Amino acid sequence: MQILIYSYNYHPEPIGIAPLMTELAEGLVKRGHSVRVVTGMPNYPQRCIYPEYKGKLYHTEYKNGVKIQRSYVWIRPKPSLLDRILLELSFVITSFLQALNGPRPDVILLTVPSLPVCVPAALLKWLYACPVVLNIQDILPEAAVHTGLLKNKWLIRIFTALEKFAYHTATKITVIADGFVDNLVSKGVPKRKIELLPNWADINFIRPLAKENNIFRRAYQLDGKFVVLYSGNIALTQGLETVIEAAKRLQHIPDIAIVILGDPLGLQRLQQYALRCGVSNVLLQPFAKREHLPEMLAAADVGLVVQKRNVISFNMPSKIQVLLASGRVIVASVPVGGTAALAVQKSGGGIIVPPEDPDALAKTILDLYKHPDKVETLSRRGRQYAVEQYALEQALNHYEALFHLVSACPANQVEVLLN
Repeated sequence: MQILIYSYNYHPEPIGIAPLMTELAEGLVKRGHSVRVVTGMPNYPQRCIYPEYKGKLYHTEYKNGVKIQRSYVWIRPKPSLLDRILLELSFVITSFLQALNGPRPDVILLTVPSLPVCVPAALLKWLYACPVVLNIQDILPEAAVHTGLLKNKWLIRIFTALEKFAYHTATKITVIADGFVDNLVSKGVPKRKIELLPNWADINFIRPLAKENNIFRRAYQLDGKFVVLYSGNIALTQGLETVIEAAKRLQHIPDIAIVILGDPLGLQRLQQYALRCGVSNVLLQPFAKREHLPEMLAAADVGLVVQKRNVISFNMPSKIQVLLASGRVIVASVPVGGTAALAVQKSGGGIIVPPEDPDALAKTILDLYKHPDKVETLSRRGRQYAVEQYALEQALNHYEALFHLVSACPANQVEVLLN
């Protein structure tokens, strides 16, 4: 098949949707499909174009058989409202021209965010007479409004209209958790149009490794320590100040080390907060390169998933699958009853604590430190669950079958066959 993946984020961006779309694209190529990716110049999470891509309007490259067509985006480290609007508009316009620069696709996979890209995707659907599968990683604009990231009433109305347009024009919609299904159905999307396809982890790449002779532990003097690791985005929705405050409550135990990996700007902000709190047992470092990810995860005894209490209930961090695959216990400081909490509980590989509660977080970490047998049991359960439920090969099977089905049938027959 000729498959076009339309995704704002892609390799070499280290977190979020980028690794997922990279694994999906390369996996489909290995199965004999022709895949091209239309994406922006890499900039996440630093919100700054990577040095080797600066000053370019368009750039085409190949990686592991995937044709990657990049286009210019307006990006600023500390964006104003106007900057955010220009970012969306720049990607919509420049990426559409890249999407036209290639063979007719049999199917288009469109990822959200970014939501405005549903407009050029709908045009491509009409021009090429091909189906569009909409992959929803976050419910926009609802999530942005709920966390206070989007407040302008006019923009909220525009994005709400775009959301309805995206659902209406998509041939099929894939969502990553049950809560997404309920949300879309409540907005009038026919349930038969929605497919639940969870995110995945490459369980052959991300796998349990020994802590002994670990390169990451040696590099940062962590040998013999009980390591609690957070690796990911440092933004308003995470509230990593809770982790700093929990670390302060554990300073009297020198064997416990809290490690946070993230983007430089986020780390700088956390460093200032740690200094104000008088915390000295937190190690702040930039992201490890993707190829070093298994070793980095293996350095940890516990992996953290952190959200603020106002994060919308169906938010589902992709790091959950990765931590489970690595065989590391998850401590999830997330809203109880939310999608993330339910996923961790169902896996049997982690513990839920209330969000923004440093006392509860510190108490849970301390309990795991004192009970290594509990850590071992939870780790084993989590890895087994990842193998059974989140393997990349399973995801490839599902997407491949869905792509064949929607591309082989007229649009009005697709929903009937899938249900």
